[in-house]
Amino acid sequence: MPTSSSPRSAAKTVNPYAYGMARLIRAEPQTADTMLYTFQFVDAAQQKAFSFEPGQFMLLSVFGAGEAPFGVCSSPNKTDSFQLCIRSVGRLTRTIPNLAIGDIVGIRGPYGHGWPMKELKGKNILIVSGGIGLVPLRPLILEVLENRAKYGKLQILYGSRCPEELLYKEDLSVWEHLKDAEYACTVDRDDTKCWSGNIGVVTTLFGKVKVTPENTCALVCGPPVMYRFVLKELQKLGFPDDRMYFSLERRMKCGVGHCSHCIVGTKFVCQDGPVFTYAEIKTIPGAL
Repeated sequence: MPTSSSPRSAAKTVNPYAYGMARLIRAEPQTADTMLYTFQFVDAAQQKAFSFEPGQFMLLSVFGAGEAPFGVCSSPNKTDSFQLCIRSVGRLTRTIPNLAIGDIVGIRGPYGHGWPMKELKGKNILIVSGGIGLVPLRPLILEVLENRAKYGKLQILYGSRCPEELLYKEDLSVWEHLKDAEYACTVDRDDTKCWSGNIGVVTTLFGKVKVTPENTCALVCGPPVMYRFVLKELQKLGFPDDRMYFSLERRMKCGVGHCSHCIVGTKFVCQDGPVFTYAEIKTIPGAL
């Protein structure tokens, strides 16, 4: 069995399988099948001590239905609650919308190695996201906007299948009008003829904005099929392998590198990732 080459335990508890009890305090629809849930730990001291790195994930358990990993999507500077954005695609995720405000769930984590926040200080940041891949990037965007002087130029390229499936529409309307950042959005199709923006896959936005690799880190998260096309665009622009970051959130189960469900080559996605530089994974078959 492969072993983690660089295990990074981000859990705040001695027992990595120990749950904290969290209460649902708000549920906000994002799309027809996706909700933004706000939780708060029942133990006030645990909530106050809670912290995470953008790009890390939590294991959420609905008692009697199971557990699954979800990226934390709230601001890392927010200490009174945390948010998970969840799409209903399976047994567990179809159970979560049945929760009532005040219901209790189990939470463990955060786990994993997130976006390289220390390395991003003073750098220009290019974000390329597709669909629900915006979820683990949202806390990074919020961190940059809340501490703008610590970072360089911010460019956000976001794509969705159709206008109805765009996430965080309130955030998008704010990002669209930022004076100290650049935001561009596209949809694959517009069946309702209500979209006035770009139509095409997210890589078509590279022709709409000026992207330069100098002192810039590219952060990518979206459907796996998107990655190789984004990679080609970044390589054409001259991005070095160690400044292209990809989130490989897939097949994670235990969160602590024991079950082996998430192994890609010799890497445990849940512990060595989910964020990797292209330099780390370019020789691993099937990584992208």
